Amino acid sequence: MMTTAVDLGRGISFPPRVGADGRVAWSAGEDNIAEAIEVIVKTELGERLRLPDFGAGLGTFLFEPNTTATRRQIQDRIVQSLSTWEPRILVDQVQVEEDPGDPLAVVASIRYRLVATADFQRVDLTVRLAG
Repeated sequence: MMTTAVDLGRGISFPPRVGADGRVAWSAGEDNIAEAIEVIVKTELGERLRLPDFGAGLGTFLFEPNTTATRRQIQDRIVQSLSTWEPRILVDQVQVEEDPGDPLAVVASIRYRLVATADFQRVDLTVRLAG
């Protein structure tokens, strides 16, 4: 059986935008999953009124030093939040490294497997440690 983009999920695109037809743009499949990962990682705990535990809560690391210990805590938080909130993936590896272009940021490389297809995907996100 062939897996289609709709089988992997569909939702309003992130960030929200207007499509060429003038309506709210939607995303589906692998793009929708990658966008959902970004939403989870960038959402602060308590930010969603009816789901106060949703998200990674990485804002707690704002103003923390860019050390190995901080990066490990960010890594653990990302793994935990994705394992809890994104059932369409299995997290394979999360690496959090210093951003070579910004000493006040880190880059989280998230490697995951799609449950529906067993295909590996990767998302890279920047996390700011200073405002």
